[in-house]
Amino acid sequence: MKKLVNNLEKYEKILLITADNIGSHHMQRVRVAVREQAEILMGKNTIIRKAIRDTENAKYESLLPYVKGNVGFVFTNEDAAEVRTLITDLKVDAPAKAGSIAPNSVVVPKGPTGMDPTLTSFFQALNISTNINRGQINIVNNINLVKKGELVTRSHASLLDKLGMKPFKYALNVVAVWDEGSVYGPEVLDMTENDFLRRFSQGVANVASVSLAANYPTLASAPHSIAYGFKNLLSISLATEYTFEQAKELKELLSDPEKLKELQEKANQENKAEEEEKEEEKEEEKEPSSSSDSEGGFGALFSE
Repeated sequence: MKKLVNNLEKYEKILLITADNIGSHHMQRVRVAVREQAEILMGKNTIIRKAIRDTENAKYESLLPYVKGNVGFVFTNEDAAEVRTLITDLKVDAPAKAGSIAPNSVVVPKGPTGMDPTLTSFFQALNISTNINRGQINIVNNINLVKKGELVTRSHASLLDKLGMKPFKYALNVVAVWDEGSVYGPEVLDMTENDFLRRFSQGVANVASVSLAANYPTLASAPHSIAYGFKNLLSISLATEYTFEQAKELKELLSDPEKLKELQEKANQENKAEEEEKEEEKEEEKEPSSSSDSEGGFGALFSE
């Protein structure tokens, strides 16, 4: 309990892990791998709950819902994503056990099994097509024996054991991350800086859209409102003899069709070059744009 309380005060981040199907040798390898960056602590859940409650610090109470089952704590002040990778990359091959849940699908490949022909009845009981080839049982087709998430039966475990297959890989599983009182799922660790910027940009675009629709000015909608107002001024200037400094260049351009055509061709070429560059870079994600851009920009002006 004293060690747990000291770690709670010493470290800012905690990775909550489950250690199902993990042996002592595997756990020792994980401890060695993270020794310089983190500290792993396992213990009885009742003691862990008592230690957390005895700290009388409300920010640790968010850990209590996760203290169940075969759970453990990984304390660190380093990058949580890097520590998670060190923990989960260490996997061990394990045989199938009857009554366990398959962590991945299992396919028994066709071909020779190395088993004596006297065991043919065993395969027949499992409805597996076989034949005898060179004095050993030969499986005719690939067999989808167990799907991910299904229960491993005694027959499945027996067959895989006879074939000498260890189809499952087990590793410590990170179920949650605690960061100075906040708890979030491990999938957040996979997010990059670009993901955060993209979501922030989408939020700003949503705020701008709502502000424009409600006619309520905000910092997000102000640029669009100004651009929309300026577009109206340009439209009035083009439709009348009234002009102002910012409209002169546009009026001169529209009065010279050849120059306008030349600029349009140049713009098309630049757009084409940008599209080709994007295809070469194979950008899968693009910055979201607000639907109000088309209303507040100049596209509508030139389309008219």
